[in-house]
Amino acid sequence: MSNVHLQMTDALASYLRAASPEEPAYLAKLREETASHPRAIMQITPEQGLFMGLLARMAGARKALEIGVFTGYSSIAVALALPPDGKLIACDVSEEYTSVARRYWKEAGLESKIDLRIAPAMDTLNGLLKAGESSSFDMSFIDADKGNYRNYYEASLKLVRSGGIIVLDNMLWHGQVADPEDIEPDTVAIRGLNAFIRSDDRVWSCLLPIGDGVTLALKK
Repeated sequence: MSNVHLQMTDALASYLRAASPEEPAYLAKLREETASHPRAIMQITPEQGLFMGLLARMAGARKALEIGVFTGYSSIAVALALPPDGKLIACDVSEEYTSVARRYWKEAGLESKIDLRIAPAMDTLNGLLKAGESSSFDMSFIDADKGNYRNYYEASLKLVRSGGIIVLDNMLWHGQVADPEDIEPDTVAIRGLNAFIRSDDRVWSCLLPIGDGVTLALKK
């Protein structure tokens, strides 16, 4: 262990990926296609995908939520870790972005595991709650509009079982959360949620410097 965080250079990132399990060809192709997208920064890294898949396996996940799909890398990472009869409910509002995801879900043979809901995520989450699905999910991944993160977190806490895990992306927000002069709405929302989760006695939590910052919250 060390008392400092390593700076992730390009050379170290290349080594990290070479030393990690090989990325399936369809995921590498998806990353390459998404790299030319105007919002490519929204895609998670291969190592974060591996991390999320490992978390799903450690949680014994059979039923998972994804709030924010984009082009589908994270959906594939989690769905691959689910058993054959597992289910991932994926929430997004963009037919355009998720049309790419659908192509790669099919290529990965995961279509039967992923249930895409095109609607505002809170509509989908509230619908699940009304349908009696409280405490029935093993995992929730939140990576969508930052102003709604607190709402997604609260809904996920109701939907995830005790011992289930909530994963929140972008919790360091490109480092802007550490700049008190930054009062942009998204920065304020993430900064506020970090402070809230830190003191939330419904979960055990940890904020990690993975990618753009990942919070893990284990429901008590």
